[in-house]
This record gives sequence, C-alpha cells and structure tokens, in this order.
Amino acid sequence: MAIQNGEDSQSQTAPETAAENPALLSEPRLIQETGVAARVAAIAAPVLADLGYRVVRVKISTAQDVTLQIMAEKLDGTMSVDDCEKASVALSPVLDLEEPLSQAYRLEMSSPGIDRPLVRISDFVRAVGHEARMETGSLHFGRKRFRGWIEGVEGEGRNALIKLRRIDAKADEEADVTLPINDIEDARLVLTEALIREALRAGKASLSDPDDEAGDGELPKRGPGRFAARNQLKPKPIRPNTKKPGGTRH
Repeated sequence: MAIQNGEDSQSQTAPETAAENPALLSEPRLIQETGVAARVAAIAAPVLADLGYRVVRVKISTAQDVTLQIMAEKLDGTMSVDDCEKASVALSPVLDLEEPLSQAYRLEMSSPGIDRPLVRISDFVRAVGHEARMETGSLHFGRKRFRGWIEGVEGEGRNALIKLRRIDAKADEEADVTLPINDIEDARLVLTEALIREALRAGKASLSDPDDEAGDGELPKRGPGRFAARNQLKPKPIRPNTKKPGGTRH
C-alpha cells in the first residue's frame, strides 16, 4: 500500500459496500481484544459478516451489572439504530449457545460514533488528515502516548506504519513520527470541528441517496435506541421463553 497523505484524503471516493467488495468484510482488525472479549469477537464476527457488518470493538464492563458491548459498523463506517437491533437479534441466540461469559450480562450493540476507534488499516487511511490519540505498547521517541494529525499510512497489514504529525510535541521532541501499527494498543479519532463537518457532509450525501434506507441526514450517534429500554440483565442459564436483550449505547 502506498503512502496516503492529506491531499489524497480530500479526493477519496465513496467507501465500497459489502455487495461491491465482500472481501472487505473480512479485513482483519490489527488492534484487538484479549481474553474473554477476544472470544466474543471471534464468535460475533461471522454472524455480523453474514449481515454485512464488521466488528469494531468488544468491551466487557463490570462497573455495576456486567455489560457486553459490541461495537459494529457497515463498510461505510455507519451503524443505525435499526442495524444495531438487527445485529442484536442475530447475535443473542449464538451467544446464548456459545456462552462466552459465565455470569449474567446485558448485551449492548453500538455504532462506532464520530470519534471512533481505529482498528483496521482502512480506518487509518480514512482518517488521514484528522486528529487522533494513540497509545503504544512500548516506548517510541521516549513515550507511549501520542496526539496529532494522521498524515499517511505506509505498508500493509501488521507491517504498516502510521505517519503522525504530533501536536503534543515539546520544543525538543520530534513533531513528525512514524509508529508501527503492530505496537499500537489503542487509537481513536479526536472529536474536532473538521471531523463533525465531514460527518455532516456524509449525512447529507446519505440523505440524497434514494437507495440508502437508513440515511437520515443526521450525525452518526449512539442511542438512545428505540429498544434500549429492553436492556434487562440476562439470566444464565437462559430459560426457553426468555426475551433476548438488545440496545444501543449512549
């Protein structure tokens, strides 16, 4: 993959759909979970792919009740409330059968949102020209945390390098850095005016597309979903007539 810079990003064509390029659904996530969350992701990925969605992130929260949050998207980066409900209905019986969690939990489907996590090469390519925060597993240029504008992506797969123009660099530090994607443990976009404007333009384009049933011209958002009120704690084991949970994230 050639380096893609900020000028290239301004002339990018519209993202391909699953129908146009089914292989994109299987593009690997280079930033992944570990442990039980990784097992959930492995279970959810093929189910979501059959519906035209991709796993973005799986997170298990135990702050109060146990919540299993699965963030997913279509190839264009969107995930409507209806999409979340469709995914939840499909995933619930599979998770009941596989039982990746031993305790009772609440299933929560979510869209990536505007300030989304970056987990695939295509995410970083699409984010060229935008501000992001990244954290690496080991020291690079004397630090692990970086904030700046993504200037390009060089290479492919786990050997890819992310070119970043730092905005948190001190006077005696390098502003332009290159980070290996195989050592990035967390990366996400920063909510800026430029990012919001781009989301608005995408929303308007979706609104003008008669083939896009989910396009409503609004900013991508996370809930409250129309079915969020049904997010009740799921008992284990599941009784035959137990209603499956679903929801979108605030």
